[in-house]
Amino acid sequence: MSADSDASDIRSEGMIVQLTPPILRPYVYLMRLDRPYGAWLLLLPCWWSIALASQGTWPNVWFLVLFGLGAFIMRGAGCVMNDIADRDFDGRVARTANRPIPSGQVTIKRALAFLIFLGLLGCAILVQFNTFAIGVGVLSLVTVVIYPYMKRFTYWPQVFLGLSFNWGALLGWAAVQGSLGAAPGTLYAAGILWTLGYDTIYAHQDKEDDILIGIKSTALRLGNATRGWLVFFYGGCLALIALSGGLAGLSWAFYPALIPAALQLAWQVASVDIHNPKSCLLRFKSNRDFGLLVFAAMVVGQVLG
Repeated sequence: MSADSDASDIRSEGMIVQLTPPILRPYVYLMRLDRPYGAWLLLLPCWWSIALASQGTWPNVWFLVLFGLGAFIMRGAGCVMNDIADRDFDGRVARTANRPIPSGQVTIKRALAFLIFLGLLGCAILVQFNTFAIGVGVLSLVTVVIYPYMKRFTYWPQVFLGLSFNWGALLGWAAVQGSLGAAPGTLYAAGILWTLGYDTIYAHQDKEDDILIGIKSTALRLGNATRGWLVFFYGGCLALIALSGGLAGLSWAFYPALIPAALQLAWQVASVDIHNPKSCLLRFKSNRDFGLLVFAAMVVGQVLG
């Protein structure tokens, strides 16, 4: 398929792209720094968990900063790994044909070298935490490696994305508490359901191309029944977030503070048009707002009441 600049998810505007020297721009595109929403979705479960583990105080600001840097770096590494794995498929999809690897801007060898560089940066951040948290962080690599290949074998690759993208729900708690327990485990399950919802919406953008090239997704599996499943995914997510707050001992103030987040998800379900890619992309991006609302509710539950 020839690259269509109108359909492509590569955009030349934006401050980050404009400030980057041309020779480095393919690597900005490769790690999706021009589109940070995925990094937010990786980061927010980390922030939730840090807030949940704070035991009646404000979250550790230094930990929030470290996890922020780590999320953007490791999301970038995940994108590089995904693009290496999907290089033969991406060149056949209008939205992804202009990405650096299928378009020839970055070779596989250079992409692998860049992946190693990002991995080393991620390790440098991880070792700032306690030994238990380092071990939890290393275990996340299993999910990172598995996910890019799941769309070849199952209509539920979003489950494996959820396992990877929400690992921070475990790691944030481990960094604060030096242990794990029911509260972070419940939060992790909530995050997986959240990912099933937002990434099913996202996958509806590519369903026609996915059918042609043989890629599987929940968008194809659920089809026109998607809205009902979104109610299940998002409803389960909210219930488990509320339960995790109770298990962590958050005050009564957490629950009314969680209402705006619930309304945000309800808006997504009620308004999304799964046959309109622009509608799907807007609702997908809005999940950053949902995540920030949950984080705010957890902070309220720690410091009020």
